Amino acid sequence: MKTFTYKITDEQGIHARPAGMLIKEAKKYQSKIIVSADEKEAEATKLIGIMSMGIKCGTEITVTIEGEDEELAVTNMQSFFKQYL
Repeated sequence: MKTFTYKITDEQGIHARPAGMLIKEAKKYQSKIIVSADEKEAEATKLIGIMSMGIKCGTEITVTIEGEDEELAVTNMQSFFKQYL
């Protein structure tokens, strides 16, 4: 299991467009990817779950990745967050 934290820098937080991009990225991996913030968590492949978290700019999230391709997934997910969120 691998984890990393990231502070959301997008002014609008995780809204519909970046949430869709996050889900598309997360579905590339066999590992289970969980996003958690403010005592809420959701699987990164579930749009409703991610959107219902209401993640705003400045929120620190924790991403937990567990599975057979977790090494690749953690590296690529960190890059994804830095580039888009």
